[in-house]
Amino acid sequence: ESAAAFGSLMCDMWRGGFASVSPEVFYSVLGKQYPTFSKRTQEDAQEFLICVLNELHQALKKVRAQPCKRRCITNAKASGGSVSETSIITQLFEGQLGYDITCLKCKSTTNRTESFTVLSLPIPSRSVCSLQDCLECFFQQDTLTWNNQIYCSWCGTKQDAVVKATITKAPQIIIFHLKRFEWQDWGERKLSTDICYPLVNLDLSPYSSPVVYGNARYSLCAVVNHSGFLNQGHYTAFCKHLITKNWYSFDDVRITEIPDSSVQTDTAYLLFY
Repeated sequence: ESAAAFGSLMCDMWRGGFASVSPEVFYSVLGKQYPTFSKRTQEDAQEFLICVLNELHQALKKVRAQPCKRRCITNAKASGGSVSETSIITQLFEGQLGYDITCLKCKSTTNRTESFTVLSLPIPSRSVCSLQDCLECFFQQDTLTWNNQIYCSWCGTKQDAVVKATITKAPQIIIFHLKRFEWQDWGERKLSTDICYPLVNLDLSPYSSPVVYGNARYSLCAVVNHSGFLNQGHYTAFCKHLITKNWYSFDDVRITEIPDSSVQTDTAYLLFY
């Protein structure tokens, strides 16, 4: 039902028969699966996006057995890891991070991987910074101590360690969530930092494994903006037309063409490359 409603919405948008299209049917269908979004309350666009991607993935996924001996295919799901679920969502949006974890006592290094569809980036400044600054902060080496210690199989005990992340699989479309909402001792607040982000030639090779280098350049295709405060605000979007290459602003029923210079804004919350 959710995939059918989303498909109808896409058809209505691309047919061009209306000045604007309301997504109320898709919104209603999604609200059955995620009751949080069925209320007329202020909700987070990033959380909504993750729910939409997950719902469409579940509706459209295909289970595929990985190459292995024929006798193991029937028990693939029980074996853990020999079956993968693929969909148009994973093909477009799913990337992979690799983590190198080094024990500070014995210096042994272990590796683990983690799939992602949205990267949540910290904002290292309260005034002005660049997207590259946010990426540097996200991918910097971290030290794990105290309650964050790792269990080292070589030492046989929990030990301090350092961990370094890299992109080991680059998605076709990479989504960045700018963490503008943060917790302080006295509560939560919104960061209004002006973040400079490139429209073309975003180079992710410094944060990628060598196998990804050739596919690590991206161009911006959409922005979700949040204006306002924590408990009340307004979302708008900038989207680049696939065919004309023009940028458009979407503000409820108001759709207007905008120059490239207007795409840079201090209200950016989600970036799609």
